[in-house]
Amino acid sequence: MTLTAAADGSALGNPGPAGWAWVIDEQQWRAGGWPRATNNQGELMAVLDLLHATAARADEPLRVLCDSQYVINSVTQWMPGWKRRGWRKADGKPVLNRELLEQLDAALAGRDVKFEWVKGHAGHPLNEAADLRARSAATAFQAGRSPDHGPGLADVASAPSVEVSLEQPAAPPTLF
Repeated sequence: MTLTAAADGSALGNPGPAGWAWVIDEQQWRAGGWPRATNNQGELMAVLDLLHATAARADEPLRVLCDSQYVINSVTQWMPGWKRRGWRKADGKPVLNRELLEQLDAALAGRDVKFEWVKGHAGHPLNEAADLRARSAATAFQAGRSPDHGPGLADVASAPSVEVSLEQPAAPPTLF
């Protein structure tokens, strides 16, 4: 049976206080965030945490509903080229969010994961639930509070929090 979840990110300012969340249903969801990050970082982290949370069920197909074309294109189209070019884009510039993307690449290895785009803020119940929880986490960070991290995945020991540095590598020096 396929496990279906929505993943979403939110940033209040870009960058600014940011949150992420994934939702399977009202009893199975998780959220987190940072005091300062971008929306794309939140979107990527939601998927990464979902993959880690469902690792014990890796033999089950996973369907990820996502309103971020950036996330979907990154993991389904662009990543192979970035890896061939040493995590550089076609223009030679470093790929942003490399640490998150490398961890996503590792977490996706050997998994049957399908990504499906859903239009954001269009009433899709799972996407709306993920959006609400991601925005709530960002709002908590904005207010200096810890967000509600949620119950996680039922019948699975709580997956450890994924630690990710949001520092971008320094650009190489230019010769001219």
